[in-house]
Amino acid sequence: MWITPEEVLLANALWVSERANPFFILQRRKGHGKGGGITGLLVGTLDVVLDSSARVAPYRILHQAGDSQIFWSIACGSSRKEITEHWEWLEANLLQTLSIFDNDDDITTFVKGKIQGIIAEENKGRQAQEDEDCGKFREAELKMRKLFGMPEEEKLVNYYSCSFWKGRVPRQGWLYLSVNHLCFYSFLLGKEVTLVVQWTDVTQLDKNATLLFPESIRVSTRDVEHYFSMFLNINDTFKLMEQLANIAMRQLLDNEGFSADHSLPKPCKTLRNVSALKRDLDARAKNERYRALFRLTQDERLDGHTDCTLWTPFAKMHVVGQMFVSNNYICFASREEDLCQLIIPLREVSIVEKADSSSVLPSPLSISTKNKMTFLFANLKDRDFLVQRISDFLQRTPDRLCGLTGQSETPSPSTPPALPLTPPVLGMGELPQGPHYSPSLPTAKHSLLHIYQKDRPEDLGPKATKEKMKEESWNIHFFEFGRGVCMYRTSKTRDLVLNGIPEILRGELWLLFSGALNEMAAYPGYYAELVEQAMGRCTLATEEIERDLHRSMPEHHAFQNEMGIAALRRVLTAYAARNPGIGYCQAMNIVTSVLLLYCTEEEAFWLLVALCERMLPDYYNTRVVGALVDQGVFEELTRECLPLLYEHMQDLGVISTISLSWFLTLFLSVMPFDSAVLLVDCFFYEGIKVIFQVSLAVLHANMDQLLACTDEGEAMTILGRYLDNVVNKQTVSPPIPHLHALLTSGDEPPPEIDIFELIKTSYEKFGSLRADVIEQMRFKQRLKVIQSLEDTAKRSVVRAVMTESAFTIEELEELYFLFKAKHIMSCYWGASSSAAERHDPSLPYLEQYRIDCGQFSQLFSTLAPWSCGPHTTTLAARLFRLLDQNKDSLINFKEFVMGLSGMYHGDMTEKLKLLYKLHLPPALCPEEAESALEATQFFTDDDITQDLPSLSHLDFLVQEVISGEEVKEARETADVGGDSDEKKEEKVKDYKYYLRMWAKEKEPKKETIKDLPRMNQEQFIELCKTLYNMFSEDPLEQELYHAIATVASLLLRIGEVGKKFTNNGSKKSDLQAPAGDTIPQPDKEDSSGEAGSAQSLVSKALAEAQFETPPPPTNGSDEEAKDDTSISSYSVVSTGSLQCEDIADDTVLIGCGGGAGGAVGGSDCRRGSAVDADWSISFEQVLASLLTEPALVNYFEKKHDIGSKMAVCKTQRAVERQMSSSSDHELAQLST
Repeated sequence: MWITPEEVLLANALWVSERANPFFILQRRKGHGKGGGITGLLVGTLDVVLDSSARVAPYRILHQAGDSQIFWSIACGSSRKEITEHWEWLEANLLQTLSIFDNDDDITTFVKGKIQGIIAEENKGRQAQEDEDCGKFREAELKMRKLFGMPEEEKLVNYYSCSFWKGRVPRQGWLYLSVNHLCFYSFLLGKEVTLVVQWTDVTQLDKNATLLFPESIRVSTRDVEHYFSMFLNINDTFKLMEQLANIAMRQLLDNEGFSADHSLPKPCKTLRNVSALKRDLDARAKNERYRALFRLTQDERLDGHTDCTLWTPFAKMHVVGQMFVSNNYICFASREEDLCQLIIPLREVSIVEKADSSSVLPSPLSISTKNKMTFLFANLKDRDFLVQRISDFLQRTPDRLCGLTGQSETPSPSTPPALPLTPPVLGMGELPQGPHYSPSLPTAKHSLLHIYQKDRPEDLGPKATKEKMKEESWNIHFFEFGRGVCMYRTSKTRDLVLNGIPEILRGELWLLFSGALNEMAAYPGYYAELVEQAMGRCTLATEEIERDLHRSMPEHHAFQNEMGIAALRRVLTAYAARNPGIGYCQAMNIVTSVLLLYCTEEEAFWLLVALCERMLPDYYNTRVVGALVDQGVFEELTRECLPLLYEHMQDLGVISTISLSWFLTLFLSVMPFDSAVLLVDCFFYEGIKVIFQVSLAVLHANMDQLLACTDEGEAMTILGRYLDNVVNKQTVSPPIPHLHALLTSGDEPPPEIDIFELIKTSYEKFGSLRADVIEQMRFKQRLKVIQSLEDTAKRSVVRAVMTESAFTIEELEELYFLFKAKHIMSCYWGASSSAAERHDPSLPYLEQYRIDCGQFSQLFSTLAPWSCGPHTTTLAARLFRLLDQNKDSLINFKEFVMGLSGMYHGDMTEKLKLLYKLHLPPALCPEEAESALEATQFFTDDDITQDLPSLSHLDFLVQEVISGEEVKEARETADVGGDSDEKKEEKVKDYKYYLRMWAKEKEPKKETIKDLPRMNQEQFIELCKTLYNMFSEDPLEQELYHAIATVASLLLRIGEVGKKFTNNGSKKSDLQAPAGDTIPQPDKEDSSGEAGSAQSLVSKALAEAQFETPPPPTNGSDEEAKDDTSISSYSVVSTGSLQCEDIADDTVLIGCGGGAGGAVGGSDCRRGSAVDADWSISFEQVLASLLTEPALVNYFEKKHDIGSKMAVCKTQRAVERQMSSSSDHELAQLST
């Protein structure tokens, strides 16, 4: 690139001059490229270790005027190609101009001004993103792309100096962390180490310290482990690795790729040596911690935080902590955990004012809310700036409450998506009806429990008294700490929750603690509109919902009638429409039914949103990934807290069985309802840690019995009996029949366990669990779970394809790996279609990954046994069109394997049939043939069934059945005579016959060679060109050229003979052909002239193919290359290179411009420019002709090994990314 001219004092120190003219010198740095000796090795080593190469490019151009000893650096380049372009521009545009000047100073001034002008023009077009990054970082990014062959779309996040342990020897170098790859490069005294790992291949990432690897980071893939150490700041590096690996796992899970977040606040000053992406990721991490701490929605962006104190009127003291400000909230968290937490939505703020400072209360800030609460903050460092930011956010807050106009253009699942614009589609037999949801519905005003208990006589027993005492305790708490979203949350709040929330307050407090209250206030009316749009649609989710509605708490009287069932249907259907990625998953019905007991419909909907999208992430998707991740976390916690029991439970395989049902339903499906609902209280306040604590407490309480178990069934019985007898002795609800299996042993009834005692025990024994530790463990388990699911998908796909292809399991797994890598690369660096269209996790495994034509062409050119030189891309495009049966321009793995299997494992007939079909529509597109119209007309008869009027599949089936029946009955009429009427009536009444016919129609028909349509002359010429290119790289190409010339001539004459029969029967064919299927009449020429014309067409086409010379071989010795080029491959069928007796009269001689070969059909070449539309041959004729030539038979029967091709493909994965900008020596370095 052009650089601002800088003075260089020592022009030849550490540099080698390669080109020079009177004004400019092109130099290469020692240690880069060939030669250099010991000096070059030392310079190269110093460049890597000291990172001087991040500032000094390996090539540069200097300006020198006359005999001056002062040089000016004007350009540098990371590759020979780049610097050569600059050099050629200077020679072409400046040399003549500079020769006019007389004064050396004027020359230097002109050159410097010209270069600065070029740089100014380039800077105009640069993106703001590039301008944000400092110069040193941009140069490091360029170096990464050059070293590892990355395209410009691959963005570097950060780079670190570290040691990579190769064996027991550390290699000092640089670790580059990009969005999609982990890369390492080292060059020490001539030893080069290059490593590239995709984040999607990482299975484990942890930080450890051993005697062998002191404080190192271990990066594990399926095949190998890599160790990195000697970091300047290992914690910062490891956190960034975790983030990037997490983004990659999210991409595998739901195809959510990485994109820069442009809505993040810009930093006040640009940090040195830190990229914009690194700042982006740091901001994301802070946002995630902020949202998790205060249970805020996914669209909330943290603007900043500052240290301060908060006056707590209930404790009469100032609490030290931090204030957080975002676009919709002001939050406070005390430094001491559980001392105080506060959330103030900006929609509730009425006044923000600065109070007078004093020595006791410096820089105070008072915030008043609409419900008359006032919060006093003090010790704010930059109070004026903070007030200004809050004022800015307050001005924007009202816009957010105007319906749904405040949504982002691409809403996340947590942000209500735009409602569907299309009217709801009614199901079969469903009539239009009025509104599905209205505020007048009972469930829109009250919870189901309130509706069904309002007429119950008041209970004055001890349980009711206890409930009243709980209510009074909460009322006192509300008086002291406030009520609603702005309530002070302290350790007293948690104690009240652990003692049980009163039923009358349960819905209100669930909404408050989960954060659903904020979301519901931000989007008023959203639920009602969503219900109207979603109800009445018939989808897979609605079918599953209908199936499970009556299984949702059937023992509770609220769901034994239509009111409760209808409310549950509306909530589940609305959520399935809101988040199609989840839709509906089993266990959602059980949780939602419990929510409806204590909340209105809209409240239950927003609680379900909070549950599925924030509190239990990825729990309810198609593969329950979140539950599997937490199952792994639970196993790890069991190993740490109950090591003896863990070993025994692992042998029995119990933990993985029990934990899934416990976590998915929050114990609601395995514990009596009145007890489980108390755990839901704790869950909404504390989060998932409560579920882990109680699960560990259950295992601990049954440890002795579990250790005595000998099989899984016995352990399940013990745990099931224990949970069935966890009771809530304080409940005031009428007893609900418990439908779980009551498992007893012996005559003694099992002991009852008080739920309050169980919760208390869980906090005493396992209360040290922290939310951040759980998140860290979740990350580790997420890597394992998602990679395990990927392995499962691979095995499923291989099993499905294995029966239909002849490849071995190992070969199919390698092919799947390469196929998936192509798909993943399209997600990284973009392609003709978006990645979201290619990958749908809800589809069967076989359909999830798909590639387009360009990616298929790359794989085909590397893996296919038929190498056609420059013609390979064309052949790949034809095969892609042939495999793409649904015409969506994408093919899945099965279609990909079917295409390769025919080439590798088919017999000669199968291979030739595939090759034949590649030169017929749809593989041969109209643009590739000059006579596309004639070809289309020619194939009209064969494809008539595809051009029928638009009929449904059923109508078409009936039409086929009836037509087949009429033909059969006509034959029976001829044979049997008068009995035909009776048999006809009997056949019509026999429905089994039609079922058999339908089944026969549905069976895949095995294609025979007789089913293949005939090939016209233009298509035959294309086939000859393909064969010619296929043989050009074969060791026996001379024999093959002679054989194909003989066969081509024979087939041309066969076509001419067949045309005569076609012409003689033209009258009959005209009578039988449908209207519109006109066949052009041939020219009235003698057969010899027509044959010569056809032969000249083939000769001309193959002569054109002569110019499609294949690229020179990249490997092999010079002698081999000489042997390949010493004899022209096109002269092998000329008259001078064959024995006279080998040349038949009908042999087509190719490539002899003016010799004897040129005389063949010489006078007919002009007439041969038009293609004969009546000429055609069949596949049987092609096959029979090819079988007459042993060389062709041997070529197509030769077995090929795909293993070597796949090995080459894997080694080329890094090379194929981007090699156009590298020099020859750089290519050699990268390939080693």
